[in-house]
Amino acid sequence: MNNFILIFVFLFLGIIFQNIKGFPISIYKLLNKIVIYVCLPALALYYIPKIEWSNELLFPIGVAWITFAGAYFLFGFLGKKFGWSRKLIGCLIITAGLGNTSFLGFPIIEALYGEEGLKTAILVDQPGSFVVLSTLGILIATLYSTGTPNGFHIAKKIMFFPPFITFLGACLMNYLNFDFHEYVQIVLQKTGSVMTPLAMLSVGLQLKFDRRSQHWKFLGLGLLYKLMLTPALLYLLYVVILQQHSKMIEVAIMESAMAPMITASILATSHGLKPRLSSMMIGFGIPLSFITLVFWYFVLQI
Repeated sequence: MNNFILIFVFLFLGIIFQNIKGFPISIYKLLNKIVIYVCLPALALYYIPKIEWSNELLFPIGVAWITFAGAYFLFGFLGKKFGWSRKLIGCLIITAGLGNTSFLGFPIIEALYGEEGLKTAILVDQPGSFVVLSTLGILIATLYSTGTPNGFHIAKKIMFFPPFITFLGACLMNYLNFDFHEYVQIVLQKTGSVMTPLAMLSVGLQLKFDRRSQHWKFLGLGLLYKLMLTPALLYLLYVVILQQHSKMIEVAIMESAMAPMITASILATSHGLKPRLSSMMIGFGIPLSFITLVFWYFVLQI
């Protein structure tokens, strides 16, 4: 309960600060950097070396890849059928195909499932969402904006991104069965614990609601896919077809139901892929996801 209170308090603080005249709203950029470059690596170094590898880990890792593939085929098909512009198709693939599995996902999963759930959430995010964003996300953004993907730029983006380097290091530690000294682990845990307030404050500072936009239909389609169809697809595949019923599967499906990723919206906007729609996917997707997440949580308890 304390974690939920923390989530909403800092989310609404961000919204309040956003409307205070003279408040430096751009501070969210600094908060994002702290979360991405400090908190996320600390969590990876703390949790990943402790994870015992099994084939079941492929289920949470596969969430982001399945989600993005589904968005690519769905919006690619609809776009071709109805004659949408390439920029619109690219925007929907990126923003609906990538979930907010860290900024929103980590605090919510920790509140619902504790530290064990957070270990699974990290697997959904790091080798899942983050790698998809840094590879397929950049590829789609480039293809649908200019049509000329730069392979070297994609490789450089991945290999020199600090959280990804940390993730690889944590995986190597796991493989070598090595972990840090107890005192170092305490520092890593405490550093990672500030992620929730900082992430939610950042989200609150960035929430935008554009009621006059002409993109309502596409917004509805994008959010329908991300918040309802994606977790339904994962539920059908993991629970119904493959008969998986563990807490890890619950966390994986809950992560799949998270709102669109803020960083994905930034990526789409920076490539000129319908910036207003990209912003709306975040602005409306995040608050709406709190409702749909409750629905999916109860579905998974049945």
